[in-house]
Amino acid sequence: MDAIDREILTLLQQDGRATMTEIAQKVKLSLSACHRRFRDLQATGVIRGFSADLNHDLMGFPFETLVFVTLRESNGKAVLEFEEALAKIPNVVQAHRLFGEPDYQLLVAAKSKLHYQELYDRKLSVLPGAGRLTSTMVMKTVVAHHPPI
Repeated sequence: MDAIDREILTLLQQDGRATMTEIAQKVKLSLSACHRRFRDLQATGVIRGFSADLNHDLMGFPFETLVFVTLRESNGKAVLEFEEALAKIPNVVQAHRLFGEPDYQLLVAAKSKLHYQELYDRKLSVLPGAGRLTSTMVMKTVVAHHPPI
């Protein structure tokens, strides 16, 4: 990966709907060369896909909470059961397994403080293997998607 590939990735992160023609012009490549680089970035897995950046506030889910989870046990079976159950909760919009403690960081989007409490009591706190859960409310998103260049 070189500087041009990184520039293509930055442009796509800024506007995933940009045309190849627009990107090729901005990175000063021919359209065919830009297409080739784009296909290579997809084929190697650098570009995993495209998705919409959703505004949870406008969708009616303005209460965003980070939840840190420490499992009671961290063996393979416990981790698998926890992750499978976690993936079934639609309000968990991001989940990261971490090194050290805690074991996981979740981003949960809820309609209100009461809705979050219900999610916490009925879904999150009963996840298989979940030992300790710590929540903190998101004040503001400063960097949503930033390419590591």
